[in-house]
Amino acid sequence: MPKETPRQQLARFLGKYDRAIAASARATLTRLRRRIPGAQLLVYDNYNALAVGFGPSERASQAVLSIAVYPRWVTLFFLKGAHLPDPKKILKGSGSRVRHVVLENPARLESPEIQGLIAAALSAARPPIDPAAAGKLIIKSVSARQRPRRVEMRSSRS
Repeated sequence: MPKETPRQQLARFLGKYDRAIAASARATLTRLRRRIPGAQLLVYDNYNALAVGFGPSERASQAVLSIAVYPRWVTLFFLKGAHLPDPKKILKGSGSRVRHVVLENPARLESPEIQGLIAAALSAARPPIDPAAAGKLIIKSVSARQRPRRVEMRSSRS
């Protein structure tokens, strides 16, 4: 059996989700790839969610932002979001570093507020992401055990 490419693996990971969520995740990834040329994409098919980080290298600690795909939504995480200017107060979270925003749809990435946050995160990145670099898709880890990736339908009977 031929070995899967990282692109094929990512497609398989997304195939575990309901069609609408998978389509939203694909569109979000496409928009972010266009917005952040040269980024290395770090893929983690974890227990809770499928996460894709964007950074200057293969080192997870240098990632600037990521998306996480859950059964009901896609979330954009700013990995040093606690230090970003957020005048519209759209970022959620209370930890010392990470902040997030749920993307109701991929077009929300184009809002001035989110574009401003992305720009601020990229300008603060150390080392910066080199737009001339060859961005790679890197599968970093796949958890053997995972929560269900599709919304479970509940029976109307009690």
